Amino acid sequence: MNNQRFAGKVAIVTGAAGGLGQASAERLAADGAHVVLVDINEEAATAVAASLPTRSIAVGADISQEADVAHYMARAIDTFGTVDFFHLNAGIFGKFANLPDIEVDDFDRVMDVNVRGQFLGIRAAFRQFALQQSVGNIVVTASIASLSGSSDLLAYHTSKHAVVGLVRGAAVYGGPLGIRVNAVAPGIVPTDLFAGAESTSGGKNDMERRASTTPMRRAGRAEEIAGVVAYLLSDDATYVTGQVISADGGATIVNPVRPSGGAGAWDTTAMDDAMYGNNVGSARA
Repeated sequence: MNNQRFAGKVAIVTGAAGGLGQASAERLAADGAHVVLVDINEEAATAVAASLPTRSIAVGADISQEADVAHYMARAIDTFGTVDFFHLNAGIFGKFANLPDIEVDDFDRVMDVNVRGQFLGIRAAFRQFALQQSVGNIVVTASIASLSGSSDLLAYHTSKHAVVGLVRGAAVYGGPLGIRVNAVAPGIVPTDLFAGAESTSGGKNDMERRASTTPMRRAGRAEEIAGVVAYLLSDDATYVTGQVISADGGATIVNPVRPSGGAGAWDTTAMDDAMYGNNVGSARA
């Protein structure tokens, strides 16, 4: 796609060195935007920036650190003079530990990146729009985990629920200012985020299998999520704010205890035995 609807605009995308962030940067650049690609892996982000069709730059930053957020904002303004769009996408998933085994440091790190980092990004966006005396649009990457629960990846689920609160509160504040804040909530989209958990159930190794129970019977693609981001940032969504748009193949609309929703499709005995041992039998009774 190359309709140049963002020609001359400047977008900041965090977590842009790969996965959903890279796809977003590529889509926004294809639509004409200059992109500031922010990632803790500056080398990888630089390679992506060099591949884009518009003048774009990479900035190495840890989004959970206030000084790093100030740094990527300063680089953006020094280079382009203004910022119009933010896609606050960077995030981590943490460890696949059961609730009693989660370490406080692991929980805090996920919250630092996924919640504090998004708060700092949203705050920086509002401050910059005020300095520019302009309006602009913000999209945050939420998740299917923002809308439902799971006993694994507890810190991740908690953080993604918190992201929805950030988006809605920021949208209420931004509405009178003409600043729109929305979220995209991807379902199963195989990316490098879960590559480190490739052999773990619930990680990258069984994504296609798990996605096969969605109404669309397949996993999503990063460019499909990027399309939703581009829509939410565009003038096609001028009356949309505070919304969490699911892009999940219909996963969150399914009633899991109905036959058409996959009830009984998988035998959960092996999973329960591995996670809980002999403690599940008495609970079932």
